[in-house]
Amino acid sequence: MVSAVRKHFNQQFSQEKYRAMLKELDDLYPGAIEFRLAETPVFVPKDFTQKMIGACESIIDLIIDPSFMDITAPGIPQSDKVGGRYGFPQMIAFDFGVCINEESALEPQLIEMQGFPSLYAFQVIYPDVLRKHFDIPNGYTQFLNNHNRETYTRLFKKIILGNHQPENVILLEIKPHEQKTRVDFYGTRDLTGIEPVCLTELIKEGKQLFYILNGKKTRIHRIYNRVIFDELHSRKDLGHFIDIREELDVEWVPHPDWFYRVSKYTLPFISHPYVPETFFLNEVMQLPSDLQNFVLKPLFSFAGQGVIIDVTPGDILNVRDPHNWILQRKVNYKNVVETPDIPAKTEIRIMYLWEDGAPRPQPAINLARLSKGKMIGTRYNKDKEWVGGSVAFFEP
Repeated sequence: MVSAVRKHFNQQFSQEKYRAMLKELDDLYPGAIEFRLAETPVFVPKDFTQKMIGACESIIDLIIDPSFMDITAPGIPQSDKVGGRYGFPQMIAFDFGVCINEESALEPQLIEMQGFPSLYAFQVIYPDVLRKHFDIPNGYTQFLNNHNRETYTRLFKKIILGNHQPENVILLEIKPHEQKTRVDFYGTRDLTGIEPVCLTELIKEGKQLFYILNGKKTRIHRIYNRVIFDELHSRKDLGHFIDIREELDVEWVPHPDWFYRVSKYTLPFISHPYVPETFFLNEVMQLPSDLQNFVLKPLFSFAGQGVIIDVTPGDILNVRDPHNWILQRKVNYKNVVETPDIPAKTEIRIMYLWEDGAPRPQPAINLARLSKGKMIGTRYNKDKEWVGGSVAFFEP
């Protein structure tokens, strides 16, 4: 996106450098990176970054509005509602497609948002390794809001731990050592000192939770939550586990209900030039005459599952629970990242951190994903190169 920087990167690229970068990452976390890392970062010009942040801040205005809790309450399935104290979500992520508008200018378009953690640790570690193998211009950084590695890590650790010792805080997940994003769990352990713990390993006594650490039963005061209920409901191999929906004597980072409150469910309530028109399907009285310009998305799914890109009236008729679906106007991705064969499209995830008690969250770090398929994600980019997980380096 910054043409001179892109040209320089492509000229200095070699497969040897790329393989060396992957090897160093694998040496740090052997066998833990199951997703494909792209051959290149994304270089983002200053004005485009400002557009993304402006859109994020407008949405945050909605989230902190006192009416937000009421309008998003129906978005939480009753079967997944979790007890306990709320607070605001300590992590919010906004996914923007790099698109082209009618004036042929680049602009961000919000694809999805989530009140749920992403690769907040790996996106610190991986760009450091990338810089060792490729020439990244001075001043370009993956951090936002004037953060650097030290200030970001300090803030991240403070938010994860709260007022507790690392041994009393856990990262909670379903079979964490089998997850595709487990490298982030190990990175989180390195940055904060907390352990990844499986839901099946929790011990409950009254409202208190415990886990076994170094052979000793240890009290849990705070949970960095990575459990997604959609996955939990689909797993039939877990045996007995504690029902975390009960009101427990723990603090949540973030509270699981935020997964639903800040999500695809929120999109129809947002009016912004960089947010595509979005409608709850059950509120669509007449189908758009240009239905081919919309996508159909289930509210309660993750990783792009269930999305219908080329929508037909028959697809709409086949939906049995329209209140659980949205119809969203397609965006016009620009194949903006030049690669050795064909250009790639990209999405940039702006990742916010929100200190307990702070009036607003702050933009802190990012990730990027490159694609040459119809959608972003590894399942849509098989046998392609210069695609996969990446990072955006922002122009100073």
